[in-house]
Amino acid sequence: MAKKTGVKKVVLAYSGGLDTSIILKWLTEEYDTEVIAYSADLGQGEELDHIPEKAKATGASKGIIVDLKEEFARDFVFPMFRANAIYEGRYFLGTSIARPLIAKAQMEIAKQEGADAVSHGATGKGNDQVRFEIGYYHFDPAIKVIAPWREWSMKSRTDLENYAKKHGIPVPTSKRFPWSSDRNLLHISFEGDILENPWAEAPEEMYVLTVRPEDAPDQPEYVEVTFEKGDAVAVNGERLSPANLLAKLNTIGGRHGIGRVDLLENRYVGMKSRGVYETPGGTILEEAHRAVESITMDREVMHLRDSLVSRYADMVYNGYWFAPERRVLQALIDESQTTVNGIARIKLYKGHCRVVGRDSSSDSLFNVDFATFEKDDVYNQADAEGFIKLNALRLRIAAIQRANSK
Repeated sequence: MAKKTGVKKVVLAYSGGLDTSIILKWLTEEYDTEVIAYSADLGQGEELDHIPEKAKATGASKGIIVDLKEEFARDFVFPMFRANAIYEGRYFLGTSIARPLIAKAQMEIAKQEGADAVSHGATGKGNDQVRFEIGYYHFDPAIKVIAPWREWSMKSRTDLENYAKKHGIPVPTSKRFPWSSDRNLLHISFEGDILENPWAEAPEEMYVLTVRPEDAPDQPEYVEVTFEKGDAVAVNGERLSPANLLAKLNTIGGRHGIGRVDLLENRYVGMKSRGVYETPGGTILEEAHRAVESITMDREVMHLRDSLVSRYADMVYNGYWFAPERRVLQALIDESQTTVNGIARIKLYKGHCRVVGRDSSSDSLFNVDFATFEKDDVYNQADAEGFIKLNALRLRIAAIQRANSK
């Protein structure tokens, strides 16, 4: 078969796993082109060990790792958490929010290296192909995108393993842990293998960030999170950068089994998919953020923002982070956060995470003089009668109409 032509240099989003290792080799074979392997450091830890060497051994001209941890937490995770965005009420969007940043840095490398194409390992069934490619086109509408899963004849993991053996590609193909995973500072996700049976419980050995809730400490732990303008800035009084703060909450939440979620979600391409997620730090962060909002945010502003959360979450999940509608909505959300300053106290115990205290010295809208059940001199309870009658007026008129029609 003739080689594909017209591509001089490709930047590949490379993880070092089975799929992208084979894609790297496949690109050099099918396109006869130079391939630069790029890996985004979003907090995967040891998963990035020896990535450049592995890439070059498989045929890459360069192996590049870009440290994006702080940018990820500061410019992507934190803005999303100001919105309390959770997809379909359960999923903290850990994979979704990482993709636009990966695409952004990939396009920056393509420009620096003079590459005329980019490539990724997302399948034609998933959401990531949309997220990556919308990001690419945002930065360069003329960029050539190579999506091997939509081009090649291989259809299964077995096909990939056979290709790897044929071409002498050393790849991790553990039979003990056959499911796929994706990890960053916000979460780790698991898909495939046993999880394709929606009735089967996820095996305990799957979990990485959290202990089994039953095995968590028998004593609860309290953690205090400080917020300024909707962003977490300190844990237990210690000011931390966004990435370090999220990492600290992951450690604290993980030892108490916080943040495990098993769900069937609706993919953008139309099918349902099962995923198991661990989001210990994000679960604490969302609970704490809601707590500080509850004492500092105006009721109608909160209700307006909340009415838009589902739409915002859909934008992130479906890959529209760079779209104008997301930026416009972000501006509204950020304005709503100007008074979200204070501290939340969270109690962690055997998989449970709940608010037990909240305080704001500068922006609290809670006034005990009005809210008390004890005697007060600022609220005339008799005023409530007129308030109720006015709000019930339409119901009273309807009742009169019903009575007159009998």
